Amino acid sequence: MRAVETMQEFAQTRGVPEKMIFGLALALEECGSNIVNHALQRDAQKTFQVVIDAAGDAFVIELHDRGQAFDQTAAARKPQAAEDDLPGGWGIQLVRRYVDEVVYVRQGEENILRLTKRIGPSDAVK
Repeated sequence: MRAVETMQEFAQTRGVPEKMIFGLALALEECGSNIVNHALQRDAQKTFQVVIDAAGDAFVIELHDRGQAFDQTAAARKPQAAEDDLPGGWGIQLVRRYVDEVVYVRQGEENILRLTKRIGPSDAVK
């Protein structure tokens, strides 16, 4: 996904540590995959947009799509896998591990998923 490479370059230019960039890339890939598979129903004619921003102490990734309503955050938190677990719902657990806030809204015909990672002064690469 081009958005992952763009996000990585953007984060590097702002001094985000490599470990955080790795986590953000995983989160972006997982959320993008969910959009393609669920909201867009794997329709190759449909696309989604990624907006990346760094403001103050926050690094924000927003994913916008015009597919069917799909709230990735609706999956319940799972403390750990159990033998009788049904497949699915684990991707958002991974996302929650690497970002500080995950927010979903449906505005009109658009899904918006916002991933926020707070980056303190001690996190920045010197």
